[in-house]
Amino acid sequence: MHPFTEDMPKCMIPVQGKPLIYWIVSWLKYNGFKHIVMGVAYHKEVIIKYLKENPQGLKIDFSEHTVEGETGEGFRLAIIRFVKDEDFLAMNGDEITNLDLERLEEMHLKSKPVVTIAVAPMRSPFGVLDLEGDDIVGFKEKTLLENMPVSIGVYIFNRKILSYIPDTGSIERAVFPILAQRRLLKACRLKPDELWLTINSIKDLSVAEAEFAKLRST
Repeated sequence: MHPFTEDMPKCMIPVQGKPLIYWIVSWLKYNGFKHIVMGVAYHKEVIIKYLKENPQGLKIDFSEHTVEGETGEGFRLAIIRFVKDEDFLAMNGDEITNLDLERLEEMHLKSKPVVTIAVAPMRSPFGVLDLEGDDIVGFKEKTLLENMPVSIGVYIFNRKILSYIPDTGSIERAVFPILAQRRLLKACRLKPDELWLTINSIKDLSVAEAEFAKLRST
């Protein structure tokens, strides 16, 4: 996301005139949340200042960690310091979605895994070709690859995850593969009317701006 992230964390990049984190907090408030724990590292002072000035009526605690510690350190410290619940929502700070959190919670509590991950079909960044033999008979732009689900960065954790999280490192690389091998992960697929936008590049930002109104109206 350079040059946007030279002096601000990604969650502070504006979409529709407001930082990403504003829309995330707004969505959590809409879903009934009263308390948020925000893990902060890179340019943390920017996030802390903004959310202290714009809490939207929610209690927000800040858990500081190092950039080098990655999501492992971030989630581990946030849970140890501020989270008392047995099962709780956890998410990245660069995702916008209208996922039904009650449905995610119901699936998690019914299956009782260590982690339930919300997943969606991968949207190809390339045009996909329709082939008949060697003939190209059509093109599909930015098609959804239904047989290739990806994590949308929204989870429900059971507190047992603490025994798997390393002191430093990425939970995506260090924790989730182990849980998958032990059949302790569940997937909750987004429904067709549940949308998801992630911001990982300048191109993603332009797509988010174009599709944001559709997402917010559902």
